[in-house]
Amino acid sequence: MKTTIVDFVKQYAEKNITRFHMPGHKGRVFFGLEPFDITEIEGADVLYHGNGIIRESEQNASALFGSGATHYSTEGSSLCIKAMLAALAMEHSFRETGERPFLLAARNVHRSMIDACALLDFDVRFLQQKESRSICSSVLRAEDLEETLQSCNVPPLGIYITSPDYLGQMTDISEISGVARRWGIPLLVDNAHGAYLHFLEEKKHPLDLGAAMCCDSAHKTLSALTGAAYLHIHKDYLKRFEAYAAKALTLFGSTSPSYLLLQSLDRCNIYLKEGYQERLAETVQKTEEIKEQFLACGICVQQSEPLKIVIDTATSGYKGTEIAAELRKYFMECEYADWQYVVLMVTPENTEEDFRRLSVWAEATKLVSVRKKALPARAVWNFSQERVCSIREAVFSESEMVPARESVGRVCAAETVSCPPAVPIAISGERITKEMAEAFLRFGIEEVCVIKDGNLSK
Repeated sequence: MKTTIVDFVKQYAEKNITRFHMPGHKGRVFFGLEPFDITEIEGADVLYHGNGIIRESEQNASALFGSGATHYSTEGSSLCIKAMLAALAMEHSFRETGERPFLLAARNVHRSMIDACALLDFDVRFLQQKESRSICSSVLRAEDLEETLQSCNVPPLGIYITSPDYLGQMTDISEISGVARRWGIPLLVDNAHGAYLHFLEEKKHPLDLGAAMCCDSAHKTLSALTGAAYLHIHKDYLKRFEAYAAKALTLFGSTSPSYLLLQSLDRCNIYLKEGYQERLAETVQKTEEIKEQFLACGICVQQSEPLKIVIDTATSGYKGTEIAAELRKYFMECEYADWQYVVLMVTPENTEEDFRRLSVWAEATKLVSVRKKALPARAVWNFSQERVCSIREAVFSESEMVPARESVGRVCAAETVSCPPAVPIAISGERITKEMAEAFLRFGIEEVCVIKDGNLSK
């Protein structure tokens, strides 16, 4: 397998050509990577419309993931999510129903999905779920999806889920995709946290389980640089959506893609091909062993996807942010912490020393040595959701920032999120409830963007 993009850029840099083209650093070293930072010069191909080195590299990635087609993104999974929805919109134009198109979705969507709905003028109908203790998680059941579809007067454009979510919870995609296929509705999956799932001994990637399209962040669990991502289309849906993929990516993507990120995606193909499955299996085993040690020590560990360690700190009487601070004293930084959880993300690039530090911390943490009364459980999605106007109307209405405590009864304009996890508490166009306002404050959000009074269309 060739690294076509890496090889081209390396050869270009070695020629010491005078660069009368962008970028402005002209290959001179400031940080160290400048000689390899180029633009779409002759021979470098064109992202989204590749027919040369980028296209060959994407085909290599497609073969590795077993997709019908794989497209690179240098703007993260956020761009891929918008492109997936745009592809649905482009196909929808040929089967107009006279109503605003809508998606059925789990509530824990990333804000980029809501942004795309605002730009494409989609509605979202959230699937019902059991009480959840976190905005991050929303695991759907096939029977609930089936029941919702039966109640729809008009079929949705698609079904949209996030799996794995920020707390490592996974929806049974095989069952959900089975329902979706019976109804002839494409299933879209935000798989930003799960690029590695195809390479497990038992494959659990959305494409392997029947999703029509999905996005993967190549930088979250693989070796690529931050911002590198994939848009995958399933073989069975290739004829349906591939014709729109480039157009959809171009609609939202920059015309100046990062060739540093493209090289990292290109190099990642070799990373995946040369012994990655074996290294991944070893890492999964080590991670499982450390989880078992945590449990033996009395640390509450949530069940989760293989490469996440999710610690329920609230059970031991501590906020996740307090334990994140404790971890830093042991020279460790977590991925995410809130009032009740700490999330650690592991990959094969974590060293034996990294696991040793976790082991040492587990024996000394105050979660065990100074255990306190459990913090009160608080359901954050067990509240009513009243839609006042469309997402698009809310986003483009005149708005103002108000203190979170004073937002109750107002209509959410632009969604206000804590990042990570970038999951909106109130969706644009929804009326903000007391419970939502409390959740804002719980996640450190002091001000909320709301529609100015009198600025909704009659």
